[in-house]
Amino acid sequence: MAHHSRPDPVTLDVIDLIGDVVARYHAEYEQAAAQHSLTGAQAKLLGLLTLEPTPMRRIARKLKCEPSNVTGIVDRLEQRGLVERRADPNDRRVKIAAATDEGVRTICRLRDSLDFAREPLAGLTQGERETLRDLLRRMLGETPPGEGPAGPAV
Repeated sequence: MAHHSRPDPVTLDVIDLIGDVVARYHAEYEQAAAQHSLTGAQAKLLGLLTLEPTPMRRIARKLKCEPSNVTGIVDRLEQRGLVERRADPNDRRVKIAAATDEGVRTICRLRDSLDFAREPLAGLTQGERETLRDLLRRMLGETPPGEGPAGPAV
């Protein structure tokens, strides 16, 4: 049986700070979405689709929700002209959702209005931002581009 000791004060401090950052980012993101008459979920889905047209099931996996929820969100975004459905050229049975030009413009305006993360990050040097990014990726178990699973080659 593993013995779990109480985290050290620095670890507890980091946990609290990450929680504060997440809460502030989430609140600002929801507020920015609302200024564009979107829910947070609609804005997240639309933001995902601005990267690439995506099959509905993959959207559900990425957003960690049920495919039926994605269908409803896409329905509402489609009604507003922000998203369109297409048949997958590789498999006509699969439906792909894609951001329209207006959807891309909407997400660009929404992202431009997010000051919370941008302003504090601007106070860091390029190297500090890269270090923060790399540490966050490591915490999430993501492998940065150009590195193997064990980290950078030495």
